[in-house]
Amino acid sequence: MTVNSFIDTNIWVYAHFQDENQKSAIALELLETLPSLTSSTQVLNEYYSVMLKKKIADNLIQDNIEIIISICEIKIIAISTIRLAHQLKLKYGFSYWDSLILASALEADCDSIYSEDMQHQQIIEGKLQIINPFV
Repeated sequence: MTVNSFIDTNIWVYAHFQDENQKSAIALELLETLPSLTSSTQVLNEYYSVMLKKKIADNLIQDNIEIIISICEIKIIAISTIRLAHQLKLKYGFSYWDSLILASALEADCDSIYSEDMQHQQIIEGKLQIINPFV
């Protein structure tokens, strides 16, 4: 059985800034060692927005997005994802945007989601574990 891991925006952002701090090293190691990576169109859009705010050149951001696309399964946000996100928001109390990330991970049949934005080790819907790799 393949372990399928969903990668949240902050992990990609830290990985971009190689060798700048410990979080960058942890993010890079994580991306290099996990056997199967999944992300979503939402994550790609958030990554683009964050990197622009950090004054990264647009062509470099685009190159990095192409790398992410090439090494990940990318979950496209569908109506079913939005509906599931609403259910998760009500059930767990996450923000809508975090709920949309979780819904994408669940629909992609992921076992874990790597993010620093949610409660470490929480289990969602009995099958998706949130892991903060920086804890």
